[in-house]
Amino acid sequence: MKCFYASATEAHDPKFRLSAGVIARNAEQAERAHLLLAGLDRLGLATSEPGPVAREVLTRVHPERFLSFLETCWEDWQKLPNAGPEVVPNVHPLNSVATYPQHILGRAGWHLGDTSAPIGRNSWVASLGAAAAAHDAARAVLAGDDSAYALCRPPGHHTSAEVAAGHCLLNNAAIAAEVLRESHERVAVLDIDVHHGNGTQDIFYDRDDVLMVSVHATPESYYPFFTGYESETGRGKGEGFNLNLPLPRSTSDDGWCTAIEAGLARIAEYKPGALVLSLGLDAHENDPLEGLKVTFDGFLRAGRMIAAAGLPTVLVQEGGYLSPDLTTSLTAFLAGYTGQDIELTPPAQPAI
Repeated sequence: MKCFYASATEAHDPKFRLSAGVIARNAEQAERAHLLLAGLDRLGLATSEPGPVAREVLTRVHPERFLSFLETCWEDWQKLPNAGPEVVPNVHPLNSVATYPQHILGRAGWHLGDTSAPIGRNSWVASLGAAAAAHDAARAVLAGDDSAYALCRPPGHHTSAEVAAGHCLLNNAAIAAEVLRESHERVAVLDIDVHHGNGTQDIFYDRDDVLMVSVHATPESYYPFFTGYESETGRGKGEGFNLNLPLPRSTSDDGWCTAIEAGLARIAEYKPGALVLSLGLDAHENDPLEGLKVTFDGFLRAGRMIAAAGLPTVLVQEGGYLSPDLTTSLTAFLAGYTGQDIELTPPAQPAI
């Protein structure tokens, strides 16, 4: 399996996050990449540096004004008196009538849906690297590879066409799907991150050429709260081409794998030419965001099930946060997906 990772993404190490009224350390830290790379290493999988991604590829998913905002907002933010080190919104357009603002404070509120996706000096370059990894993985699959993996940081599935949120900036999975659409009439996206893939859903909600399936913790008590319900089935031409499978937060391996099985059945019925897997690992029982209770064995089983679908697949990394188990979660899933036999024990922790 070819694997892609842009080393420039390590310069993106966001600090700010607001959680239950408390300013906390952002969960999408650069160390995540090191833990994920260690998971690849345990399977003997090396990464390649992706090439640059053309602007035209990005504009298939995101409008130019959103891309321009991401590219220039940090410099504009620094011109504010007493500006903080990261772009963090403090106002949002909530009325039914709204005019696109010119001031950086207004544009930040327009394009950033929450405080979990702060933008720093190197965030734009990192976003381009993540998108390039997803792009090159999709190109590898179009060129004949059965599958390819993109280690994307920042992740992307909470970003809609022009609103970034939830640690995400560019929607890497949607970019991969659009690249696959160059050769395939129909493409499916299967999102198994613990959070609903609300941004990806929004991008494809009116379309029937991309089926969106999301398996996630119930939004009744979990981010993103406003979307991810079973009643959301698509709109207009896209009616019937969006499937949400929310799960109680007590769900472990059997319930999670049963939901994935249901999602794969819908995908098989749809008969896509290729699949994008939004591979979140934050469903693990020890993930700090505490959404579901999936074990390493659950990830192993899920990998086998998705591989058995037999579709050319682009695996795009989404969530999975700082925990000693993150490395083994990725190893478990990819061992199942690639059919490798490996001992699934967490790496030894250094003595304190």
